[in-house]
Amino acid sequence: MKLKIVCLFACISLVAGLQAQQSKSNVSKVWVADNGDGTYKNPVIHSDYSDPDVIRVGDDYYLVSSSFNAAPGLPILHSKDLVNWSIIGHAFQQQAPIDHFSKVQHGNGVWAPVIRYHNSEFYIYYPDPDFGIYLTKAKKISGPWSHPILVEPGQGLIDPCPFWDDNGKGYLVHALAGSRAGFKSVILVKELNAASDKVVSDGVLVYDGHESDATIEGPKIYKRNKFYYIFAPAGGVGTGWQTILRSKNIYGPYERKVVLEQGATKINGPHQGAWVQTQTGEDWFIHFQDKDAYGRIIHLQPVKWISDWPVMGIDKDGDGKGEPVMVYKKPTVGKTYPVTTPQESDEFNDTKPGLQWQWHANPKLNWAFCFPAVGALRLNSIMPPDSAKNLWDVPNLLMQKFPAEEFMATTKFSFTPKTDGEKFGLLIMGMSYAHIAVTKKADGLYISYTSCVEADKGKPELEKQIAKITGTGADLYFRLRVGKGATCSFSYSTDGKFFTPIAETFKATPGRWIGATMGFFCSRKQKINDAGFSEVDWFRVERSTAPF
Repeated sequence: MKLKIVCLFACISLVAGLQAQQSKSNVSKVWVADNGDGTYKNPVIHSDYSDPDVIRVGDDYYLVSSSFNAAPGLPILHSKDLVNWSIIGHAFQQQAPIDHFSKVQHGNGVWAPVIRYHNSEFYIYYPDPDFGIYLTKAKKISGPWSHPILVEPGQGLIDPCPFWDDNGKGYLVHALAGSRAGFKSVILVKELNAASDKVVSDGVLVYDGHESDATIEGPKIYKRNKFYYIFAPAGGVGTGWQTILRSKNIYGPYERKVVLEQGATKINGPHQGAWVQTQTGEDWFIHFQDKDAYGRIIHLQPVKWISDWPVMGIDKDGDGKGEPVMVYKKPTVGKTYPVTTPQESDEFNDTKPGLQWQWHANPKLNWAFCFPAVGALRLNSIMPPDSAKNLWDVPNLLMQKFPAEEFMATTKFSFTPKTDGEKFGLLIMGMSYAHIAVTKKADGLYISYTSCVEADKGKPELEKQIAKITGTGADLYFRLRVGKGATCSFSYSTDGKFFTPIAETFKATPGRWIGATMGFFCSRKQKINDAGFSEVDWFRVERSTAPF
């Protein structure tokens, strides 16, 4: 069994390494942060990349973020200027323990990872609040990434950040999740062994935030001018601020200062992130803002050091507390680079789907196949688990993040069912969800609209039959529109030109610790040895200007 597990992870690392290659330049039609005039606008990424951490290695910037139960997991993004980003891979294709995450585990899994470059290797430490803190490493950012090592087992250990002091000694700073550990709002420092893959000391409490910084978490530790700095958000994801702790001893005592808060801006939070310095010596802070159904979107703030304290954003009144910027001069990195954005649309012409797609749980081989000969992604109809009350509990959902506040997504597909009850749908998923679908019945194919309010509580779906489709199900089109306030609507077409709207609208909701997602499902009700399938020709994200 041990050999089987090792071989499995070797294969996973190899696949992740092959997948994690620099993608072709992509420019979104719905959100571009680079204004093209030497300035940028926030958010620099209008997608749910929760708990971002960023490093610079030479002239390249790398970002990692939480991925929770989604697979492939632990996404890695790349930039040359901190404004233009693309997805270049994932640290793993399946999440360990494999069997555990083969079932949907909403809100569990990878929380708040950190990436560092140490001893000519990339290190990613990530916490699983139910199992402990893990480490995976790679010689190259493209992988292969090593089998995750459990650095410290335990429940409630979250938000780790390693630090190697001037003498080479390693430490790990982390916070605690009250939901598992039984208490929170504290920051601990522990020693690492020489290999930096095991904690070798008890935790030392270096800061208790209960009095001034309730729910302090997400600590990132750095050293500058002989001071140890712990950057940590406090006050809650949607309502908090950035606290800086400073000491000349890693174990404290630490001085405290708030350096970034919402102030008069519309940027609530602002929450967890990372300090990074450009090759020209400029300082920047990248963090997230919780935007409800749109998820935890990414902002970039300038940083100035005053009296050995960082001030983030713009400090209009000179009190040392900055406010987030909306438009600002781009970072000076020595060159100008092309505009690029995280991938959204997909023509499905390659041997693997785009890096933006993630499954609801660890995938199985029979869920989907790329079919480059016909330029399509084949989704096989899969029976839901017996325990599933609705799609909230179904693992074979292929989803991606919302890319902007307002957008339109259209997909062209064919549907080849073999048994009654087989269904293919375009879905918006959250704690409530809605979808448009085509279903095989005894007398033909039918379009339906389904909504499920409070799906996370096991509530039933409400399905409305819309129309019967004539023909075989070849070349159908589904479309969704998302407007301000995450108000969503669906439509369908048989020719790709005229779309029939669904009268009902749906307000998207976040998932558990994530924003709403959009994508596909393909299901069946009967157990047979050769089920039907749907072949997705393309999925295109555009502005919401085309008529129905």
